Amino acid sequence: MATDVTTQDQTAADEASRNMRKEITGKVTSSKMDKSITVAVVQKQKHPKYGKFVTKTTKFHAHDEKNECGEGDTVLIMSTRPLSKTKRWRLVEIIERAK
Repeated sequence: MATDVTTQDQTAADEASRNMRKEITGKVTSSKMDKSITVAVVQKQKHPKYGKFVTKTTKFHAHDEKNECGEGDTVLIMSTRPLSKTKRWRLVEIIERAK
C-alpha cells in the first residue's frame, strides 16, 4: 500500500513540473520548414548605466505539428524536450492571425 502512495505522489510531482514549463509569446518570422516555425521574441531591457531601453530580439525554433502557422502570426510557444538539433519549443496556440 505504501508503493501506491509513492507512485501517486510521484505522478503529482511530475504533473506539477510539467505545468511549470516556460511559455513565451512571439511573432512567426518563418514557416517555410515542414512542421517547424521560427518565432522572434522581442524584449525591452533598460540599460544599466544610461537608462535607455534597448530592444533585444531572440529567435526560437518551434514544432508546429499541423503546419497551421503563417508568417506574421502571434503565437504562444512552450518549452519541451529536445525535438531536433535546434528545436526545444512547441506551438501551444495561435493568439492572432496575420492580416
